[in-house]
Amino acid sequence: MEKNVAQIALFAALIAALGLVPPITLPFGIPVTAQSMGVMLTGAILGARRGFLSVMLFLLLVAIGLPLLSGGRGGLAAFTAPTSGFLIAFPVAAYVTGLFVEHIALRPIALRAALGAVLGGIVVMYAFGIIGMSIGLGKSIPECLLLVTAFLPGDLLKAGVTGMLVSAIAKARPQSVAWSLNV
Repeated sequence: MEKNVAQIALFAALIAALGLVPPITLPFGIPVTAQSMGVMLTGAILGARRGFLSVMLFLLLVAIGLPLLSGGRGGLAAFTAPTSGFLIAFPVAAYVTGLFVEHIALRPIALRAALGAVLGGIVVMYAFGIIGMSIGLGKSIPECLLLVTAFLPGDLLKAGVTGMLVSAIAKARPQSVAWSLNV
């Protein structure tokens, strides 16, 4: 049990630390942050249940006011911003990513983790985020979908990096990956 608690806390800290990484600016001034990759990694390594709990711990820390979000934001106001749908999606994204890697036996492992990250960290995240933006900005779903497409290349890159990192971790320390029995 102590190992589970430590891993949940460690990955919450990883998500927070990735929020400190300065955004990379893509062409046309589109900022790409590393924090959502932390959510992808959390689900892919810890699995669905522990990944969900880790992200919930992170969100609890944000809610009580710690400035852990990218750009040093925190507090309850973060949950009312036009981008709050993405924030609310974090635990669901980690859960779906974890569920995928736990139950879909694809080879190579990098592909398995990357596809799980696409499903959870992009499809789920965008679904929640677009709905949140639509409500927060008073725009239609298609308008918000168009707004977020600019971030898709960066998010696909993060899913690919997640796949490579999970593969490397699974090879080096298979016991570190929650679903290692299915590797």
